Amino acid sequence: MSVRVDHTVTSGTFSLDGQSFDVDNNVWVLGDDDECVVIDAPHDVDAIVRAVGGRRVRAILASHAHDDHVRVAPELAGATGAPVLLHPADRVLWDVVHPDRAPDGDLADGQVVEVAGTTLRVLHTPGHSPGACSFHAPDLGAVFTGDTLFAGGPGATGRSYSDFGTIVESIRTRLLTLPPQTVVHTGHGDSTTIGAEAPHLDEWIARGH
Repeated sequence: MSVRVDHTVTSGTFSLDGQSFDVDNNVWVLGDDDECVVIDAPHDVDAIVRAVGGRRVRAILASHAHDDHVRVAPELAGATGAPVLLHPADRVLWDVVHPDRAPDGDLADGQVVEVAGTTLRVLHTPGHSPGACSFHAPDLGAVFTGDTLFAGGPGATGRSYSDFGTIVESIRTRLLTLPPQTVVHTGHGDSTTIGAEAPHLDEWIARGH
């Protein structure tokens, strides 16, 4: 059965360091007609459940633990029976959002998540947050980058637990080394490709943000 990527957008807020912003978040659902994984669980559990469409959810993969990416993860886990997986370096952020509910398991660099006959490889890409991860689906020619890489540059690094030098190194060594035609599915906004973003690395460094 063919593997596909389904997509929905949810709207809500992102809050950190005493500030709050309105945001639209991408939710990516990778699978076939029978099973899938969900990448990020932002604001609206009903919208995500609709995107799942009754399939078995093998895992809820958190690209990182900012509240606009994991706010309804426990609720989605309850609705689907799927485990929430997070890189342990982001527990400091997760615990702010969900102090009474731990993730169900860890993500680790190089880990392979299998779904619908294809594989997702976990790439630890810190910088936007300490435990930020991207998910590479080589069979689909796609990578899901959360808030690490967007169309137009790196994710923000101006808040707690983030670092610009670290995110640039993650992008340089873990993402721009992927094939140029790889489609980049981001945590917010439009998708892009590795080839479209790679030539601009020096510009990003010069801007320093």
